[in-house]
Amino acid sequence: MKGAFSDGPYGFGWIAAEPRLLQRASHALVVNEQVWLVDPVHVEGLEERVGAAGRVVGVLQLLDRHGRDCAVLARAYGVPLRFVPRAGTPGPPFEALRSVRLPLWREAALWWPERRTLVVADALGTAPYFQAPGERLGVHPFLRLIPPRSLARLDPEHVLCGHGEGVHGAPEAAEALREALRTARRRTPSWLAGLARSRFRGSSV
Repeated sequence: MKGAFSDGPYGFGWIAAEPRLLQRASHALVVNEQVWLVDPVHVEGLEERVGAAGRVVGVLQLLDRHGRDCAVLARAYGVPLRFVPRAGTPGPPFEALRSVRLPLWREAALWWPERRTLVVADALGTAPYFQAPGERLGVHPFLRLIPPRSLARLDPEHVLCGHGEGVHGAPEAAEALREALRTARRRTPSWLAGLARSRFRGSSV
């Protein structure tokens, strides 16, 4: 199925059609016609979309637990694959930030100050299973009790996440980020209640 791409001042992104529930989002950050693919899932039409933006110079993997199509696309384009939690970023204009450091979970976030763009993998998301009722941006269910508060100092205009659509606009994106980190713990009961209700509705259809 051909990918549906969305554009922004940072480049463009897309969400894989399957598995539908996961809403796996990928991003292409474009700097002077140089394209960095971040946690990419290959979809039909990607090559044409990338070609229109510039030349791929690298692939960035933000999460250790799954590589998606990072290695495949790095080989296809003949570019380096950089595992950001261990190796950091290639340098300006990006900054690598530690977001999750657990025994079985190493994740980094990518911050692009010039574009006020924050890119995360699984730590934050907008897919329904991330969100408690009323949330625009949710902390990963497994991290609600230990949210990545190190990201709270940032003032993004764009939050690009690995599951679901991004959150855009000023001050909306920064407010959504701070609210998600600040309320993750105390909203856990409402998140659980919302998840139970959605499963009940699904089973009754």
